[in-house]
Amino acid sequence: MIDYTPFWNTIKERGISTYALIQKENVNNGTLYRMRKQKPLSTTTLDDLCRILHCRIEDIVRYVPDKNDEG
Repeated sequence: MIDYTPFWNTIKERGISTYALIQKENVNNGTLYRMRKQKPLSTTTLDDLCRILHCRIEDIVRYVPDKNDEG
């Protein structure tokens, strides 16, 4: 499963609010909703977030195996 906890930690550490992302960077509110609900995002959206935050992909997402992956 893809987990967006690193994203929330990154914006918190940098003092960036979701309001600022929406208003100043034109991040779609639906994108933030999908991240809160651990829903999939396109690689284009992940690329945009990396560009906006000047960070690596690891600062936005991480892979966490779920119970079904532990064969």
